[in-house]
Amino acid sequence: MKKTIALVGTLDTKESVYSFIKDIIETRGSNTLLIDAGVMKEPTIAVDIPRAAVAQAGGVDIRELVAQADRGHAIEIMGRGVAALLARLYSEGRLDGVIAFGGGGGTSIATRGMRALPLGVPKVMVSTMAGRDVSGFVGLKDIVMIPSIVDITGINRITREIFTRAAGAICGMVETNVVIGQDKPLIAATMFGNTTTAVETARSILETKGLEVVVFPCSGTSGKTMESLIESGYFTAILDITTTEWADELVGGVLSAGPDRMNAAAETGTPQVVVPGCLDMVNFWAPETVPERFKNRLFYRHNPNITLMRTDVEECRKLGVIIAEKLNRSKGPVMVFLPLEGLSMLDSPGGPFWWPDADSALFTSIKSSLRNDIPVVEMGYNINDPEFAVGCAEALLKMIPGVS
Repeated sequence: MKKTIALVGTLDTKESVYSFIKDIIETRGSNTLLIDAGVMKEPTIAVDIPRAAVAQAGGVDIRELVAQADRGHAIEIMGRGVAALLARLYSEGRLDGVIAFGGGGGTSIATRGMRALPLGVPKVMVSTMAGRDVSGFVGLKDIVMIPSIVDITGINRITREIFTRAAGAICGMVETNVVIGQDKPLIAATMFGNTTTAVETARSILETKGLEVVVFPCSGTSGKTMESLIESGYFTAILDITTTEWADELVGGVLSAGPDRMNAAAETGTPQVVVPGCLDMVNFWAPETVPERFKNRLFYRHNPNITLMRTDVEECRKLGVIIAEKLNRSKGPVMVFLPLEGLSMLDSPGGPFWWPDADSALFTSIKSSLRNDIPVVEMGYNINDPEFAVGCAEALLKMIPGVS
């Protein structure tokens, strides 16, 4: 059966581009579904879903948008309409992938639609915005951003090469069959470079019991993605060994996952084992990017681009309250494990971040703020000691029904 690829574009300015891409895709053997998200000049090429239908899906009559001549408002409405249409087309089995080309406005419209599609649905965005921070466009979805290099005004020697490769990419993506593996219960685990040993040890134990472990690096965006997937019911249990993103959220580091980190498991009742891993550190980029207010703090240069700052006693106390408050909302089983010999590789006896008073403030704050019915296990090990990881993994296994 032929695959169907949606082409989303503001066709009042990019007709030649979409005609070019349409021919490539259909030559490769897929069907195309051309969606016009433009507002100004009517296109002269045939479209499958006209702009009036897109605007209507966004809740506004297209004639109103034309009369208002408000570009920002039009982008908002057309983006909303594209999102509604793509989600519906996919749910009806009429869509296998989507590709779009645009500048700032076109990228905003198309990627809003792409974000309405599930993970795994091929999504390619060729944009003048690619090559910089595209987190606002990509969000938490698997959108492939390709820099257009030059403006998207037509087909020339440069764009012909880039656009052809982009069309080939979306065709290859929809034509490739994903081999479905054994349907094992999924476990989410959080990891940083400073907790890799702990996570890998725990992971090996969980996988020997027939579980599949998905590891999320604590990069801020990854934490948000994990929260979204937990909320969607992807995971059977959570091994949240590395809660470091909360240090960045509290203190002002660059890898915060936002204030909703740790909400999803609590609200969905997903079983979880939680460790205050790497709460001894706040992340910044190169040393010159560290705010002046922190000039007298303790730092460790992780690499030329990453600078770590040790959390102090008061920050650790506050972090303990936050962690406890998040866990107090849990509707399902939860346990807290505390590594009394340090929260990371750096925070170990003799290490550059070893600060027992700060760790003690964190542990005391967690225990005093936590609900009485939430067990706390204190172990006289560093977080990366095998005994600690084994304890966490075995506790999580006991929370999962049917796992021996």
